[in-house]
Amino acid sequence: MTNSRSKINTMKITLIVGFLLMALKFLAYYLTQSSAILTDAIESIVNVLAGSFALYSLYYAAKPKDEDHPYGHGKIEFLSTGVEGGMVTLAGVAMTFKGISAFFNPHDLKNIDIGLGISLFSGIVNYMLARILIKKGTTLHSSTMVADGKHLLTDTWSSVGLVVGLIIIYFTNLFWIDYVITIGLGIFIAITGFKLVQESIFNLLDKADYGKIEHLISVLNTKRNPSWIDIHNLRVVKYGSVVHVDCHMTLPWYYTLEESHKEVDDLDKLATTEFSHEIEFFIHADPCLPKSCSICEIHDCKVRKNDFVKRLEWNMSNVLPDTKHTI
Repeated sequence: MTNSRSKINTMKITLIVGFLLMALKFLAYYLTQSSAILTDAIESIVNVLAGSFALYSLYYAAKPKDEDHPYGHGKIEFLSTGVEGGMVTLAGVAMTFKGISAFFNPHDLKNIDIGLGISLFSGIVNYMLARILIKKGTTLHSSTMVADGKHLLTDTWSSVGLVVGLIIIYFTNLFWIDYVITIGLGIFIAITGFKLVQESIFNLLDKADYGKIEHLISVLNTKRNPSWIDIHNLRVVKYGSVVHVDCHMTLPWYYTLEESHKEVDDLDKLATTEFSHEIEFFIHADPCLPKSCSICEIHDCKVRKNDFVKRLEWNMSNVLPDTKHTI
């Protein structure tokens, strides 16, 4: 709950600042009549709309599990990322066409120095917000905050390009550069939005997160107990900030239910300790078979059927299939 409150408070501040920057950018457009600045201002509308939906998604994701949502409400964060990406993509496409049409309807610019100052200030503020969101979103495992941070980082680079262009226009009076900047920013923003949509789709379709799986396997290899004869059929699914892990663990067939439960609980605690975010383990305990003896490290086993051959190092290729291992 503390993490959720921290996410929501951070997003509230981001939304308020985004609204103020949007008003500032439209003031800059009014004073300069620059198409590039208008492009930047329109993107700020997207920032505010996307930030509003992101804030709602964080509220919704923080709701406790219920009968209709036994895994919680965290996946709405992935939907939020997709909505934001869609908005960004459409804004980028619109900006590109705006820049192209401006070539056929050119107009002079004015008060370039004021527009330059406002754009520079907006870029700095957006950069600071973006770094905070990405860092905090990564720490709290919030795809919504990371996506919003990446969006604001895109806005920052847009502002950098805009500032450079305005400086050139200020000293050369080559006003057509304004339209080129508009087209370039539009394409850049559209590509960023498309990547956010792609990431959202992958998460909603439960694409395997191999980075997390490899990390988990490394932890299990390093700190496993001898009685954990085998791990297989391992799967990792992310629901917002919560990671769900399913796996089968092979234990000695002669263990009592209480002993098996203790081993399952030890594995659960190990993963929970090693991972900084919320994690839920669903472990299915399997009894060992005679073929398991070749990799079983319980050397004082009194019912061993076959000799121990060697320790089996778990890796991506042998942990993911639903097959008990042997040598």
